Amino acid sequence: MPRLRSLDKRLPLAWLLGIPATYLAASFMENFYAPALQVALWAILIHSLVTLFCAYLLDGLAREIRANRANALLTAILFTALAAIVPASYYLAKPFPNLFDAQAFHLAPAARVPFFAALIPAFPAAMVATTVARNKNWKESRIHKFIEENFDGLLVALLFFCVYLLFASVFNRPTFDEDDIFFDADGRLYRWRFATENVRDYYWRPAHPFILIVIRPLVAILAFIFNGDALFAAFTLNALTAALCVFLIWIFVKGSVGIPLYAALISALFGASATQFVFGSVMESYIHLSAVALAFLVLLLKEKPLWLQIIAGLTAFGITISNVAQTFIAHFFVRRNLKQLIAYGLIVAALSVPLTLLNNVVYPESQPYFWDLSLLEGEGHNQFPATLQRAEYLARVMTLHSFVAPEPLTIDDEFKFTKVWMFRASIKRDPMRLANYETALGDGLALVWAGLLLLGGVLFLKNFRKWDNGFSLAFIAALLFYFLLHLRYGKDVFLYSANWTYAIVLFLALAWRELAEKRWFQILLLVFILLLIVNNMSLLETMMRVVAPTVNLPKWK
Repeated sequence: MPRLRSLDKRLPLAWLLGIPATYLAASFMENFYAPALQVALWAILIHSLVTLFCAYLLDGLAREIRANRANALLTAILFTALAAIVPASYYLAKPFPNLFDAQAFHLAPAARVPFFAALIPAFPAAMVATTVARNKNWKESRIHKFIEENFDGLLVALLFFCVYLLFASVFNRPTFDEDDIFFDADGRLYRWRFATENVRDYYWRPAHPFILIVIRPLVAILAFIFNGDALFAAFTLNALTAALCVFLIWIFVKGSVGIPLYAALISALFGASATQFVFGSVMESYIHLSAVALAFLVLLLKEKPLWLQIIAGLTAFGITISNVAQTFIAHFFVRRNLKQLIAYGLIVAALSVPLTLLNNVVYPESQPYFWDLSLLEGEGHNQFPATLQRAEYLARVMTLHSFVAPEPLTIDDEFKFTKVWMFRASIKRDPMRLANYETALGDGLALVWAGLLLLGGVLFLKNFRKWDNGFSLAFIAALLFYFLLHLRYGKDVFLYSANWTYAIVLFLALAWRELAEKRWFQILLLVFILLLIVNNMSLLETMMRVVAPTVNLPKWK
């Protein structure tokens, strides 16, 4: 979309427009680099990049207006709405000072003068960057081409990252010193294992054979940026991974359908889903699995070599054993090459053993080996009878609640915290429970979403012989796999929604492709996304409101 040319005349406006974003970013970095000089240096770096980014955006918008005014208008509305979520999230969390430290996003009085002084040299720095960007060698570089081709997707992902990160700092506070508070997630366990020296899985499960050598090095890299703060690095990695999922949705849809505005709408729809808002914020393993599954699909779409697929498959296996099944399903339906599939499986199986051993060498006694099957018996407390009622509730969570958030269950069972769940299996004598829609907005969005799902199913069947349906069949098979798995496994099945939300979105994106350029359909998706954001952010507000009375810590660190 945008091109790096004729940016000079827009630099002053871009410099001015970028100040609020730079202020928030510099204020945030002040939490890790308090001296005023360090704040000023961060401000110069950040504002130079923000100015260049805004100029790039203005140039692209001007070009889009000249090429297609309707597309430009819809794109501008979408990005304006997504940008507005960032301050809206701030004001949504601000009434809960024991959960959210608003001062973390404001400069200390002593740093304000150095900050505003630093904005001045940021302008010539952006001019230098513009000159470099015009260089022929830079324009022919892979980085420039990548940004050029994927700017819209990167912007959608960046805006959602800011939202996920803000709420990650709320819902992963050390004061939440128990698991199962939010949707049965093991928040404390993964906060400990990823960000502290307490690497042992105290549930002693073999299902995550080498998750630590996958995640902890990434946390360490981010901790270096945050001046050694590993806890916040872990928050950031969770939000970054969720944003990466949004970007990979963009890559897949643009690569398979070829319409940038449609790809932006689908990636925004995915980013605003209940699944992404919750698990982009609440620390767990499942958002990382979603990213790996999407990366594997992109590798298949772009026909990348087998060794890259093997890396993705090993990563999925290392994080959670069962999720390697997604890669086999996708490979089978898309490649349709049995010999290659067998080779893929044998190599992944062979390499998984030394990687598991390596994990336990680097992190001794962190978890049992995955080949010790006797330990799987410990998962019995998460297994339940497969009943018709559970099947109905599971289907509703998968197809509706994963996208349009209902009013969640609040569970008070003599636990330290009031729990916020979507679904609760029948435990002991307690009946099975499911969250319901209790507002006109929620009911309306759920009905519209059900209609969009039905439309996708009809179009898929109508055009079944028209297109290559390898990916669509893979998505259906993955959904069936997780439906059968969680028909018996899981106390709150919403916990696993990151395993199927991407598959439903991509199935629909392919099914709707004949409508992708229809203006009425683009407007329908845009309006639905805007209302979905409002509805699903109310879920985050409910989560904060429910747990706030039991939390007593004034600062997020």
